[in-house]
Amino acid sequence: MMAFEGTNAGDQTAKKAKVNMAGKKDTTSWMDQFEEATGATEETKTNGQYTEEGRSFTELYEQSVTANNVGEGEVVDGVVINVGQDYVTVDIGYKSEGLVPIYEFKGPDGTVDVKAGDVITVYLERMESDTGFMQLSKDKAQIIRAWDEISQACEKDQLVEGTVIAKVKGGLSVDIGVKAFLPGSQVDVKPVKNLDKYIGKKLKFKIIKFNKKRGNIVLSRRAIVAEEKEKMRVETLSTLQEGQIIAGTVKNITDYGAFIDLGGMDGLLHITDMSWGRVKHPSELFQVGDEIKVKVLKYDREKERISLGLKQVSPNPWEELSTKINVYDRVKGKVVSIKDYGAFVELSEGIEGLIHVSEMSWRRDVKHPSKLLNVGDEVECQVLEIDAKNKRLSLGLKQLQENPWTALEKKYPAGQIVEGEIKSVTDFGLFVDIGEGIDGLIHVSDLTWQKSKAGAGNPLEKFKKGDKIKSMVLSIDKETEKFSLGIKQLERDPWENVRTNYKVGSAIEGKVTKVTDFGAFVEIEEGIEGLVYVSELSDQRVDKPSDVVKVGDVVRAEVITLDPKERRIGLSMKKLKTSEERAAYATYVNQKDKKTSLGDLLGEKLKGALGGKDDEKEED
Repeated sequence: MMAFEGTNAGDQTAKKAKVNMAGKKDTTSWMDQFEEATGATEETKTNGQYTEEGRSFTELYEQSVTANNVGEGEVVDGVVINVGQDYVTVDIGYKSEGLVPIYEFKGPDGTVDVKAGDVITVYLERMESDTGFMQLSKDKAQIIRAWDEISQACEKDQLVEGTVIAKVKGGLSVDIGVKAFLPGSQVDVKPVKNLDKYIGKKLKFKIIKFNKKRGNIVLSRRAIVAEEKEKMRVETLSTLQEGQIIAGTVKNITDYGAFIDLGGMDGLLHITDMSWGRVKHPSELFQVGDEIKVKVLKYDREKERISLGLKQVSPNPWEELSTKINVYDRVKGKVVSIKDYGAFVELSEGIEGLIHVSEMSWRRDVKHPSKLLNVGDEVECQVLEIDAKNKRLSLGLKQLQENPWTALEKKYPAGQIVEGEIKSVTDFGLFVDIGEGIDGLIHVSDLTWQKSKAGAGNPLEKFKKGDKIKSMVLSIDKETEKFSLGIKQLERDPWENVRTNYKVGSAIEGKVTKVTDFGAFVEIEEGIEGLVYVSELSDQRVDKPSDVVKVGDVVRAEVITLDPKERRIGLSMKKLKTSEERAAYATYVNQKDKKTSLGDLLGEKLKGALGGKDDEKEED
């Protein structure tokens, strides 16, 4: 027997444990085993020498080795008898021991996972090297056995289990004892964009191509997945009901919602059913692979369509809103969205209120909410209106600020003269800033006492933005938030003395300022006009007032109506003519009456002087 180098004790060879080909440990010594194999007894021993029908000890020993029938290229079991620095010594029951490189026992962290006494499977690469030891390999033994198992699984159409170890061109590399290839098209029933997520996972596969000579193995997982999904789909459909709360996995995310895998069957969770609050995009709430609980809202068995809801799993916050807040309450929230017409404020999950732009400030110059608020701002506001049924909540920001209209009303009583800058000129008047942050309005009707004359132009044309002007406070209405100013009120109203200066029936003289289809306007004095209706222009029929008078004509007319409050004076050219004619006639008649009475008196005196001569003549 050859001595083994590298062992810790010289007599280990005689004392080592034996392992038979079946891998069972034999506690008898190799010499005892030898005796059993050759049938030696005490009678055959002579002074420590064996004799049997003339055969020597050497012949009998070689016979026992031949009986083990071990050859190169075979896989056998052995016992680890020593773990050295570079090699692990293994006894496979042969006349010499074998060596396995230590690196074949090292794990990923560099530790050696083997100890003396362990039973391992090895591959006999070489019967005996120059060192006198057999050359063994644990890795190759595992590969050979794996190939045998894979071959059997392929023949019997059995599934194999393996771990995905790397991403390679066209698919994945899988360790099933040996390296095998999993094409990307065979990973799942649907194309998989991200293969990296499978690395490190332990899965089951079906062998679709096997060539031992070339070392080529191709796997498929697609059929397994399809079969599993079909089983799950059938099971899911058999138990699915509307109103049921079920667990699922986020499978895909789109702009309008997310598809949830309920177990072999997908359901749509629309973005409007994800939360009671505002959701801009489903990715704000989920990621692919997330496990969530959803409620089955609608289930169409014929089309196999499922509509799901997430917010329906929790109570509707609007139903409890009226028990938590009331109108006029102060509340705090976060600005989540800004529109042209206002800002939306989230008070709690699912509860949002609108602060309309008109409720943000007492100032009227705030044209856009972004001038005061930004998304993300924390604000305190007042509840103005609650409509839980329609999920509407009106909020106000200015209500928590001092109302400037109250102070304005006290500071500027009616009749006070103020000075300010014209902020804007509109078709209906002027907006004037008097330095209080609130603009006053001078209506076009309060610019002048005079009415617009033909060709005189618009009175607003005299003013432009930036002009400094004086005006009088007419009224302040804090309820409607109106601040009225006037310029014409700085001058005397010519209509104040109209009733004194002009009596009904009196004659006036004026200039025609405007001719219309219904009559002519006549300026009596500056700021005062009267109207001569078409029927009062002449005692003759008039079809068109322009046939009788023209702008610029100086006419005389009689005052027939007078209403200073409404600033109206009715004139009549026809009636004045008639009145003047009657007056002239009356004068004439009066004068004639006076002449007749004098003649009569003279006649009587003359008659008396004659002494009644005429009477005598008449008698004759």
